[in-house]
Amino acid sequence: MNKGKVLLLGTLLSLASTAFIAPLAVAAPGGIQAYEEQEFIADFTKYKIGDFAPAQYQTPEYTIKQYNLRNLPAPDAGTHWTYMGENYVLIGDTDGKIYKAYNGDIFYHR
Repeated sequence: MNKGKVLLLGTLLSLASTAFIAPLAVAAPGGIQAYEEQEFIADFTKYKIGDFAPAQYQTPEYTIKQYNLRNLPAPDAGTHWTYMGENYVLIGDTDGKIYKAYNGDIFYHR
């Protein structure tokens, strides 16, 4: 090969390798999905979606009735919003199963 072809081949290989190394741009979730949590810590315990909240969070004292003022969606029938360790958590009324969690910063979402 002549010098020009080798130089061209080297340049192409160099560009191709950087294309594989470059991270893919992933769009950040928008709206309230940006605040959604899959796991969180409350009462020195790590919780994730599907776990069960302690019984105290099923009591009326911990139920968030004005969820819309906190930018939370309306709870489904048989669930309610509660506040656990700086997070808003949607739990079952009877069993305390955790269905959804949002970071407490959702309060400031506009």
